[in-house]
Amino acid sequence: MSDQVTFRIWRGEKGAGELRDYTTEISSGMVVLDAVHKIQATQANDLACRWNCKAGKCGSCSAEINGMPRLMCMTRMSDLPVDKPITIEPMRAFPHLRDLVTDVSWNYEVKTKIRKYQPRKPDNADGTWSMEQDDIDRVQEFRKCIECYLCQDVCHVLREHSLHAKFIGPRFLVYSAALEMHPADTADRLPELKNDLGIGYCNITKCCTKVCPESITITDNAIIPLKERVVDRYYDPIKRIFRAITGSGGD
Repeated sequence: MSDQVTFRIWRGEKGAGELRDYTTEISSGMVVLDAVHKIQATQANDLACRWNCKAGKCGSCSAEINGMPRLMCMTRMSDLPVDKPITIEPMRAFPHLRDLVTDVSWNYEVKTKIRKYQPRKPDNADGTWSMEQDDIDRVQEFRKCIECYLCQDVCHVLREHSLHAKFIGPRFLVYSAALEMHPADTADRLPELKNDLGIGYCNITKCCTKVCPESITITDNAIIPLKERVVDRYYDPIKRIFRAITGSGGD
């Protein structure tokens, strides 16, 4: 069974443009990316759209579908209302290039600002470490990230307030958590998280968790524990007195 569905797609370059309507036939099992490809092939050969794996693992086809940041390849047409036009727009938190494509290079620059993994000396003679399974399991969740940047797009600090120079966003708080909570890591990232990477700007609305296609519990398992570590070090009154007396405890 097939239906005629209207897609309202953003067309334009560098922030300027408009939504244009395209009507195409959809069939059972199609996802939004299938429909976009069909429109490219039959009606708009110059429509710019980034994609790669079409399996929900590369994070390339991020867009806003009916106002919600989602992966086009994982958004089934059967889950969308087709009695009115389906809007497809580029992510709003990053500079617009053309049509559905945005410039996400800022994210790669941010990653370079975070201290890299610094392992402690091996625990065993064969050069390996001894770790608790719970500690290993905790950081494994964070490694599921496919860097689609949907969490960055939905974050109001970046999306609405454009504080890219002050806040690294949820994706890189997850990256920081994966390093900070690694049982063999020795680097101290708390001074940077507090002063340069802007963890204080996050007000834990959990909007990032809601859009994650890998179902990473971003807020509860990554951001809140990092916030707690920062608060324990810098805002606990007893520890502040101790640091004042001893001159220790970090920046």
